[in-house]
Amino acid sequence: MRGLLLLLVLGAAPLLAAERPLRFSINDSWAMPMVRIEDGKAVEGILVDLQQRLAAKVGRKAELLVMPRLRVQNALDTGEIDVRCYVSPNWVNSGHYRYIWSLPFMTQRDVLVGRIPGLVQPEDIEKKRLGTVLGFTYPRLQPLFDSRQLLREDARTQHQVLLKLESARYSYAISNELSLHWFNRQRPAHQRLHTLSEIASDPIACIIRDDPEVPTMALLRAMVQMKQDGEFDALLARYR
Repeated sequence: MRGLLLLLVLGAAPLLAAERPLRFSINDSWAMPMVRIEDGKAVEGILVDLQQRLAAKVGRKAELLVMPRLRVQNALDTGEIDVRCYVSPNWVNSGHYRYIWSLPFMTQRDVLVGRIPGLVQPEDIEKKRLGTVLGFTYPRLQPLFDSRQLLREDARTQHQVLLKLESARYSYAISNELSLHWFNRQRPAHQRLHTLSEIASDPIACIIRDDPEVPTMALLRAMVQMKQDGEFDALLARYR
């Protein structure tokens, strides 16, 4: 009897090992509606819902690992995380044979934001400080930063950038549309910040590590099915 129990335990061990949680990265510079971080843990937001749903689709739990943006890609390359979501091919300098891109599930639009409505292009601004997120790249704006036509002023999160713009720490800032809509949603009309022009539009996807420990193809198929069933649109609509 003891021998039978031992065989059962040993036989179950590989299955238990295979069912470890899927490790997703959370960039600590993100803010709502992408994610709310409390005490170093991701507690709500689009990415929390998306990644928990994606893991459940393949019969796993999601482990959400909060880390600095500059650590995320290295963590994927070295196998510390399994999935990196909310990333664009336009933001990653090179591909890697160890991971596979999913289909894009949304588009991120980055916009120039101001306190006064109007149509303004960044190239028309001279010698003004521009609110940006620490570590984020803005290819269209980089020549303007290099020539000192625009003076980049970083904050740690997108929410902090918008707060500083609201308090007139600078005249203009860059934000993605989702974050700007979230910031404005509980403010009266006269206090809302305004989109002045679009500066970039990028497809957003997930990178999945191609490894025997990761159900890579199952995750890719799950994302295709979620897209076809309208789950991504429904998820985003909850945070607009």
